[in-house]
Amino acid sequence: MINIWLIPLIYVGASATCGIVLPRIEQARFASYTHNVSVASAQAYLSAAASGMMAITGIVFGMAFVMVQFSAIAYSPRLVLWFARDRMLFHSLGAFMATFIYALCTLAWVDRGGSGTVPLFSSLLVGVLLIVSMLLFSRLVQRLSDLQITSVLHLIGDKGRDVIRETFRQFDDKTAEAGPLEQAAANVRQAAVIQTLKYSGAPRTIARLDIQALVGQAQQAKGVIVMKCAVGDTLVEGTPLLQVHGAESQLPEQALMRAIHLMRQRTFEQDVKYPIRLLVDVAIKALSPAINDPTTAVQTIDQIEDLLLRLGQSELDAGYVKDANGIIRLVVPMPTWEDYLSLAFDEIRQYGATSVQVVRRLRSALIGLMESLPSGVRADTVRRYLERVDLVVERSLLDAEDRLVAHQEDRQGLGLSRGRKQ
Repeated sequence: MINIWLIPLIYVGASATCGIVLPRIEQARFASYTHNVSVASAQAYLSAAASGMMAITGIVFGMAFVMVQFSAIAYSPRLVLWFARDRMLFHSLGAFMATFIYALCTLAWVDRGGSGTVPLFSSLLVGVLLIVSMLLFSRLVQRLSDLQITSVLHLIGDKGRDVIRETFRQFDDKTAEAGPLEQAAANVRQAAVIQTLKYSGAPRTIARLDIQALVGQAQQAKGVIVMKCAVGDTLVEGTPLLQVHGAESQLPEQALMRAIHLMRQRTFEQDVKYPIRLLVDVAIKALSPAINDPTTAVQTIDQIEDLLLRLGQSELDAGYVKDANGIIRLVVPMPTWEDYLSLAFDEIRQYGATSVQVVRRLRSALIGLMESLPSGVRADTVRRYLERVDLVVERSLLDAEDRLVAHQEDRQGLGLSRGRKQ
């Protein structure tokens, strides 16, 4: 994947090259094609285009700064990088700088050598670049609507749905059956550990695992790779990263490290917990006394419930990966249903215990999960969690009447009661 900072540099390089080559070709091959406009008018037009692009570039930088600051303050600091790495922003900056550079290069060929001529095709190309730049600027202004809370939550939710679909589909093609997983795990761990790989370097986060590469290496050595850290974990100096069990020989450490993609921050790739973490961050910030916006917390529960419904219908024991012969070659730590449930609701339950609106929406989400989950075990877990929520309400500072209202589930928080006792 190309580094996003290379995008404007590519635009600059391409425009500088075209600005050097194309006017020369135009003068050598198409000298007879010229504008009827005066030299002074052409110079004014090209000068205005170049200077205007610099001004609009400053405006775009200002917009980017506002987006980053607003997302950090209003939502979550972990959303800053997401908005700051928007490719549309970098393509726009590249187009603006390309227009500026090419306009300057064309300006140098107006009245070249006192010819009194204006290059036709280069001037027209500057006009085309201006139109493209204005379209990109309009698109950037439209992107400001993405800062609305509803848009932000839907963006995170869509990312979560994508990562759930991609992650479990990637594992499902090669995973062992759910029945013998416990026995298989016990057999794997009973095999001798012939190699332990520890991390060395500055703190980094596991962003993605190359499943195919790790399985291939384990298959060649006729062993099993057991990951000691999961996707999303932060590694520090000396952290045990993985162990190789029962192999005939040790695996090359460089090849193992190449299959483990590290970054400075968590990403959505294979990290199913990360979108839920971001949604919870938005919710608990909205519930803080400084902001006091429980309605936003209710809206985040809408997205969280949908993600949990999809997870509840997935095979969560997907961390046992087989080779083509059906032999387990890779064991990856995966969150359990209880882990997902705690991550999604624990902090919202704690910080929203005194908000009737939040508690009602939380109860509605839990009841919806109980009714929709195909697994009775997972539904029982949700039922026990619902009892914890009710216990928190009973122990809260709410008066008796508010506690009675809080015990009624409501998908809108405060809208339409569905558990009202007549």
